[in-house]
Amino acid sequence: MNIDPETLVQDSRRVVRTLERRADADLAPAGLTAAQGLMLLHILRHTAAGTSLTAMHRAFGISMPTLCGILKGLRKGGYVRTQPCPGDERRKLLFATEKALALQPFLERTLQRGRRQLYDGFSDAELRQLAALQRKMLSNLDVSETKE
Repeated sequence: MNIDPETLVQDSRRVVRTLERRADADLAPAGLTAAQGLMLLHILRHTAAGTSLTAMHRAFGISMPTLCGILKGLRKGGYVRTQPCPGDERRKLLFATEKALALQPFLERTLQRGRRQLYDGFSDAELRQLAALQRKMLSNLDVSETKE
């Protein structure tokens, strides 16, 4: 079987775009985009201690300017609040608001539905293999970026 690397890349992009479009549609009643929903869920899961913009950048690999734009919308919507980090007034920690906490079950359910659909029919062994292959691809890209 002859595998075309370009087709693999295009298929990967298509999967991500389709998943994001569906999440956008599912989250629209709450006034959120897929990106906002994912970021808000991360903040909700870390709201006890707070999380930082830098921690989110590391977790998701999203550029700082893009993250700032997403968070601006979440703050404007009343889902996120910031407070200075104890011991470092320059650093801000992000916390979920009561409005976000009330939305958490909807976010969890909605985003989980997309993941279930995406991986429907995969065995545990296939999912482990896919995870290993994705980590290998990311590792390859990290290595190639340092060589340039």
